[in-house]
Amino acid sequence: MRARRSRSHLGLSVTLPLLLLAALPAAFGGGGGGSYRPWRRMRVEDLRAAAQEAKDKAAAAFYDLDMAQRDLEIALEAIGAADDSPAAARAAADFAAFGERIDQVSQHYIATVDAHDLDAEGLDAATADRARAALLVAQGELHKVKSELDRFAARLAPLQERAASQLAQVAPAVERAKEALRAASAALDEARAAGLGADDLAASLAALAPELRLLNEGAGRHGIKPTVRRAEDVHRRAGTIAAEASRLPTLAAEIDRRLSSLRTRAEAITTRAELVEPVLSELRRRFTAACWQDLQGVSERAADAVRRAGEMLAQARRARDEHRFEAATTTLTGVQALLGETDEAVSAAGDRLRRLNEVSFAPEKEVERTRFVIRDAQRLAMAGRSIPEPRHARPLDAAVARLDRAIADLEAGGRHPDYWRFLTETEAVRGAVAAVVEEMRAGR
Repeated sequence: MRARRSRSHLGLSVTLPLLLLAALPAAFGGGGGGSYRPWRRMRVEDLRAAAQEAKDKAAAAFYDLDMAQRDLEIALEAIGAADDSPAAARAAADFAAFGERIDQVSQHYIATVDAHDLDAEGLDAATADRARAALLVAQGELHKVKSELDRFAARLAPLQERAASQLAQVAPAVERAKEALRAASAALDEARAAGLGADDLAASLAALAPELRLLNEGAGRHGIKPTVRRAEDVHRRAGTIAAEASRLPTLAAEIDRRLSSLRTRAEAITTRAELVEPVLSELRRRFTAACWQDLQGVSERAADAVRRAGEMLAQARRARDEHRFEAATTTLTGVQALLGETDEAVSAAGDRLRRLNEVSFAPEKEVERTRFVIRDAQRLAMAGRSIPEPRHARPLDAAVARLDRAIADLEAGGRHPDYWRFLTETEAVRGAVAAVVEEMRAGR
């Protein structure tokens, strides 16, 4: 009986701990089978949130890197357009190398995002933790390349400042060119409104249209320096067109005035040419042939020149009516030169007669005039000296001898001296002496 009770007590004492052990999980878990699952679900959601935060930070790092790369692309485009130095070329090459690294880390980031679906229903703790770790690695790579890119941008600052300074010249230069084109167009319109055709100027303005198109395409395509040079060239050419168009009314009036003036001058020369023959007749009667022979045919040459001048004036008139002002001006300049030569030839006969009359009545005046010039030069040669320099004395002595010969030849002519040869000789002597005087003054 005691044995049975003892065995019964032993069985109870063994069974009770087993029951208590079996009840422990239920007590800690709130009772019931599988009561640990809410704790595990809470841990997965925390890891999902941590992975999502890593994903957001990686996305922000990717965006920052992309924006920095875009900003540098714009900066390097400006540098490339403004600067062709080796430093600018190296900067472009270095940025290209950066581009490859940026592509690598960007592709790794995108691949990491695509490989981890944080919104999946069956996401477990291990997968969420691996996603968080992978996204943190991608974020770190993006930050690292962004930091290197920032340091590269800092080194580009001097090149950027120089490019910005040059780029700042583009807009004002282009605007000045466009303003000059507008002014030229307005000036042409005013000229046409005044009845003045300006076809040549209009063609010149039309030739600037391709240049304007290139300016509108911008410095990014054609470079800063070439664009500024093109703008300055357009400004200059358009300004010339505007100035010429603005002075067309004045030019037309000037051409009209010159046409009238030259026509009057031609008529005056014709009238004076008719008086040449009586002058030549008196020269023939009173002086030797050497005094007038070179004037033979002046009347005929003058008449021919006046006829040609009349034809040229008619051409200039037609050019003026057709608004070819440049051609009209050129023709009128030719008429003026022709009439000037003719006027001198017609005047030469009368001038010759006057000078021959003066010397024939008083040749000593011409001699004294020439001797005075020689003596004045001799005094200058002796100024501050006891003996003149040979290079000055020799030509002055030669001038004295030449004058003496001219006087002797004149006296040897008897009743029909060659006064014209005498006048040309004395004039030549004075010219030689003047050259010596100029040399002496230049040396002092």
